[in-house]
Amino acid sequence: LAEVGVERIEAGFPRVSQDDWDAVKLIAEAGLPAEIWGFSRAVRADVEALVELGVAASVIESPISDLKLDALGVSRETMLARIREAVSFAAGNGITVAYFGVDSTRADRAFYDEAYAAAVEAGAAEVVVVDTIGVAGPDAVSALVERTRSLGVPVHFHGHNDFGLATANAIAAARSGARWIHGTINGMGERAGNANIGEVALALRALYGVETNLDLARVRELGERVRELAGYELEPWKPLVGENLFRRESGAVASQFHDPPSIEPYSSELVGAERSIVLGKKSGIDSIRIKLDELGLGVPEEKQQALLAKVKRLGSEKRGLVTDEEFVRLAEAE
Repeated sequence: LAEVGVERIEAGFPRVSQDDWDAVKLIAEAGLPAEIWGFSRAVRADVEALVELGVAASVIESPISDLKLDALGVSRETMLARIREAVSFAAGNGITVAYFGVDSTRADRAFYDEAYAAAVEAGAAEVVVVDTIGVAGPDAVSALVERTRSLGVPVHFHGHNDFGLATANAIAAARSGARWIHGTINGMGERAGNANIGEVALALRALYGVETNLDLARVRELGERVRELAGYELEPWKPLVGENLFRRESGAVASQFHDPPSIEPYSSELVGAERSIVLGKKSGIDSIRIKLDELGLGVPEEKQQALLAKVKRLGSEKRGLVTDEEFVRLAEAE
C-alpha cells in the first residue's frame, strides 16, 4: 500500500482482538513512508489502547443517526458526552484525531452539526463525512461535504457501495473539497463493499485532471495480491482491476484493435494491463487474423473463414471462450 502511494493506512482496531493489536503494532513499527492510523470508538478504553501502542493518529467513531442511537439505547446527550471525552483524551495524549460520525448521511442535520462541532471543540483536527449504509447519492454527499467544511478543518469522505455509487460519491466529495478519501483495494468491505480507491484515483485523473499520489500502473498488481490473500474472486468486468477490461472478443471491435483510443476509455499502459484478443462466438475475421499473427500460425487466407466458423461453433458449444490451445488445434486442421 505504501509503495503504491497510499499516504495514510488505517492499520486496525487494537481493542477488537489480539490479532488487530499485534497487526497495528507491527505496521506502526515497520518504518513505512505512509502515516499509520488506528481506529477507535468514542470509548476511553479504546483510546487508551492507542496511547499504549504509541499510535500517532486515529479515526474515532461514534454513531449519530437516531436509527443507530435508538438501536443502541443511547441518548444524544450521552453520545455527545462520549465524543467530547474520547476526543479530548486522545488529543491530550498527542493523537491526531479524525472524528467519524457513523451513519452521518442519515443523521438529523441539527444533531450532525452539534456532534461534529463538539468533536472539533474537543480537539479533533479533522472530520469524516460517513455514508455508512451507502444510501447517499453524489448530490447529497457534495452538499454534506460543503456543509461540513464550515467547521474549518480538513474533511474526509467514507462511502459504501450498496447502490453502486461509492466511486461517484467519492468523486463528488473530492470535487466539493474533501481532502481525504477512505477506501479499500478492489472495494472489498462489508456488505457491497467500500469505495475502491483505485477507481477513485483513476476517475479523478482521467476524467477531472485531478492527480493523486497513487501509482495507477501498480494498482492491478496490488489488487491481485489482496485478492489472493483474502481468498475471494473478482468479477472479470470489474473496473480497473478486472481481467476482462482490455480483452476483446467482438469481431467488430477487433477490426479496430490497431487503434486503441477508438475502443478504450483509457490506456492499458496507464493501469499496467495488457491488451489482448480472445476468441469465441462473437469473433470476426479480424479476430482470426490477429490471433494467427500473435501465435505465429500460417493459415491461408482462403481457409480463414472456415476457421472462423469452427471457432464460433466451439465457442457456442462451450458457452465460453476458445483457448489458445484449442485454436491451435483448429488452425492445424485447416
